[in-house]
Amino acid sequence: MPHIAIKMLKGRTEEQKKAAAEKLTAALCEAIGCGDSHITVTVEDFTAEEWQDVYASDIEGKADKLYKKASYDPKSLL
Repeated sequence: MPHIAIKMLKGRTEEQKKAAAEKLTAALCEAIGCGDSHITVTVEDFTAEEWQDVYASDIEGKADKLYKKASYDPKSLL
């Protein structure tokens, strides 16, 4: 275990999602020193409208656990 959850706007291909999962898995293995057999990855796609709620709950609502902050306003996606 660890688990990586990727949440993003709709529009990426399956190949892009698989490549992201592979690269994030490799980076996490290197960063924390675990084997890739212990890592799981999920990808969830959202519309710009849906993203407003996701951003509010999963990003702003968990600011104390946020290790990398974005520099955009989610409303700019609408």
